[in-house]
Amino acid sequence: MLTGNALIIGFVVALILLFVFIIKFKWDAFISLLVVALGLGLVSSIPAKDVPGIIAGGFGSTLTGVGILIGLGIIFGQFLAESGAISKIASGMLRAFGVKKSPYAMGATAVTVSIPVFFDAAFIILHKLIQNLSIKTKISLSTFVAILAIGLITAHSLIIPTPGPLVVADQTGSDLGIFFIYGLLVAIPGVLVGGIIYGKFIGKRITNEGRLDPSEVTDFENDSKTGGKEISTALSFGMLILPIALILSNTVVNLIFKDNPEHFIATFFSVIGDKNVALLISVIVAMFALKPYIKHDSSKIFADAFDQSGMVILITGAGGAFGKVVQETGIGDLIIDLMQGVSMPALLLAFLFSQILRASLGSATVALVTTSAIMGPMAMELGVSPVLLGLAICAGGVGLSLPNDSGFWVVSKFGRLSMTETLKVWSIGGFLSGVTALVFVYILSMFQGFLPGL
Repeated sequence: MLTGNALIIGFVVALILLFVFIIKFKWDAFISLLVVALGLGLVSSIPAKDVPGIIAGGFGSTLTGVGILIGLGIIFGQFLAESGAISKIASGMLRAFGVKKSPYAMGATAVTVSIPVFFDAAFIILHKLIQNLSIKTKISLSTFVAILAIGLITAHSLIIPTPGPLVVADQTGSDLGIFFIYGLLVAIPGVLVGGIIYGKFIGKRITNEGRLDPSEVTDFENDSKTGGKEISTALSFGMLILPIALILSNTVVNLIFKDNPEHFIATFFSVIGDKNVALLISVIVAMFALKPYIKHDSSKIFADAFDQSGMVILITGAGGAFGKVVQETGIGDLIIDLMQGVSMPALLLAFLFSQILRASLGSATVALVTTSAIMGPMAMELGVSPVLLGLAICAGGVGLSLPNDSGFWVVSKFGRLSMTETLKVWSIGGFLSGVTALVFVYILSMFQGFLPGL
């Protein structure tokens, strides 16, 4: 039985084994998380017969909060992609900003698109656009790769309703509307620094020479027409905004009727603004409103979405199971005592923990789920705002993507970068974005008494 400092050492060993299973032996994160959770539970003071039940309970409680939402969110994003709405949003952003300010248009597009669509899919969908822009504007392709990639991963890690931030908000007990607003505020400077400013800097050092051939670049506008009918820009943005507006409506109405929560208006918006109901409404609307613009049967869209969501749900649940075991062993209290001993601020500890997992495991979602499952319930003990703690965790999941991350190779392949160039453009840019986000989390903490929801 491990106790005290030996238990912390056991926890570190468990994390190392997790890295070895995933990186060295190529085990799936789902299996790896369950194995280390079982192993850590068995060597701790938890009765051996109780460990399986704790793992199952952690798995189930995590999915109770976000399981339905992850599935609906992926289905919704699949409808937007198949209908051409994502491409239309990108085109609309470019028209609004103009070609001369295309780097800012691409940053805005990346943040917007990453809210409903997974990073890998969004980058692949938009990679032809950045190639065209590079040729038309004479701006280095690496600049646009940095802006698109960093914008996508920053929003993916900080803004709901993507799975990682959803789990973090749930584990910290944060209001989703509040978490969305502050997540967006923190993400914007991260994209500006790590994506646009750094992208322009690195673009001057990685030229387009021998990288692009104008004859092989497909016309993005024509490629965006996925069905027999072209979707409008207004409908594309309207569909994207719908679930966010529904969730925010609940937050706003709750503030208005905080003294009379049983009022029928408050009750109505608490139902349609519930995270699961809001996404369900959005999916149903998408099924009918986007049908004319989709060339495939809806059954194929659902099948593709289920293929994506199944593993995400399993990994999310397994991360929650591992976190539950860590909580039951008492490691959380030991970490707090250790942190107080070295005077490490809670927000910095949350960022570093998430950042280490992100770099080691190669998955932003796994890093966010695991860190929030361990530290999220301790927000009150740590004496910090649950929202700020959650945002610090999310900021840690943004950067330091290494070759063990599938996203690294998506950026390398579709961005036409070598491995070394990808490290310079993608890995360093993401790290800068995450650190910038953390800085702005600290800035928000300075005004904690004046800002609502913190």
